[in-house]
Amino acid sequence: MSRDDLIQSTERGLYCPAGGFYIDPWEPVDSCIITHAHGDHARPGSSRYLTAQRGLALLRTRLGPEFVIDSIQYGRAVKIGDVTVSLHPSGHILGAAQVRIEYKGEVWVVSGDYKVEPDKTCDEFELIPCHTFVTESTFGLPIFRWRPSSEIFDEINRWWFANKEQGKCSIIFGYSLGKAQRILAGVDHTIGPIYSHGSVQRLTEQYREAGVALPATQHVGALPKGTKFDSALIIAPPSVQNSVWTRQFGAASTAYASGWMRIRGTRRRKSVDKGFTLSDHADWQALNSVIKGTGAQRVLVTHGYTAEMVNWLTACGISATALSTHFEGELGELQPSEEVSD
Repeated sequence: MSRDDLIQSTERGLYCPAGGFYIDPWEPVDSCIITHAHGDHARPGSSRYLTAQRGLALLRTRLGPEFVIDSIQYGRAVKIGDVTVSLHPSGHILGAAQVRIEYKGEVWVVSGDYKVEPDKTCDEFELIPCHTFVTESTFGLPIFRWRPSSEIFDEINRWWFANKEQGKCSIIFGYSLGKAQRILAGVDHTIGPIYSHGSVQRLTEQYREAGVALPATQHVGALPKGTKFDSALIIAPPSVQNSVWTRQFGAASTAYASGWMRIRGTRRRKSVDKGFTLSDHADWQALNSVIKGTGAQRVLVTHGYTAEMVNWLTACGISATALSTHFEGELGELQPSEEVSD
């Protein structure tokens, strides 16, 4: 097998023939490595899984207790078939990993999803030198440039406080795994009580068990009758927007936390009062910085604006090719599903 063909794109996902494993396969396979527990990367049905130790509990929650899941610490190298594999932090969510694969001196890195801005809820992104880099491109257009998250959290706090002054509760929609916990870690919990949807509460407890410090939250379903919500922040998944569940809180202001809020008109289409541009993916500048920083001679682009990123990299003199995926373009935050991330 050629070192230039170390990872192949197949109908089931990315496959490493020299190791006999897939990475984030779309369909059941014998052996696979999972970069993180979001539903567009972790699919049930495979015979054996390998993931980073920090993400093991979350992956078990995603897949169920019946599956065989092995884990390794970040940075530990293991031999799988003819290749050496290690997992490294991607900065996306708790336990998210990049996959480093070495074969006869050739190094490939599959990034999974990543962000470079430090985040209290997960390990910081690690830049890994390699010959070939497989990068996501969820937000691979120049329009997507993130402001510091501290500024976004200041905006969320001001919105929450203003709603409190008006006697309204504040409902913010964000993905149950990763986004919800990042919001919790960033807001000013002294403004009022924080309540959460059951899916958010369950995953938040796993973050706490992993040692991530988060403010106190209460599960909405466990609250006594007559609970007042007029000063509360309620964190819920997008799937419950405009449902009976949200109507129990009375007067409320709604918001959406998403990188897609950077696009004019998205907030209107989502029918919320506020949109906060907060993403757990790299923006345009970070994508370019990471790609350059790896020193990769070849870049394979997947997820999102692949054609646009390939054209840009090619114009910059970098050898780049698009890889097809089952999850393209504006899936994720623009959809009500809890299956993909934002």
